[in-house]
Amino acid sequence: MSKKIMLVDDAAFMRMMIKDTLSKNNYTDIVEAGNGQIAVDTYTAEKPDLVIMDITMPVMDGLEALRKIREIDQNANVVMCSAMGQEAMVVDALKQGAKDFIVKPFKPDRIMKTVNSILG
Repeated sequence: MSKKIMLVDDAAFMRMMIKDTLSKNNYTDIVEAGNGQIAVDTYTAEKPDLVIMDITMPVMDGLEALRKIREIDQNANVVMCSAMGQEAMVVDALKQGAKDFIVKPFKPDRIMKTVNSILG
């Protein structure tokens, strides 16, 4: 059975880079959101197996969206993406239930290691 992954980032090229890496590794059921608010709505509608979400976004940031998604589903698998220097936010996200984090710039093998460790 194919696993559904949701990519959340306000930068379309970031979503495309991750999507590209995922599809090369046979993850093809991918939904996208451009900010935290859309992510929460999309999570409710699509129930993805994994969410890869940027921390810094307009409208609603990743930490707020993480909180709301975890209210909807306390078992949600959410991996946060952060830029260098956002360690405090990452720690906050992990305390709030994020499963892991990936630091930008992304390395494809790091993305896949994280995805595979969560989705098996």
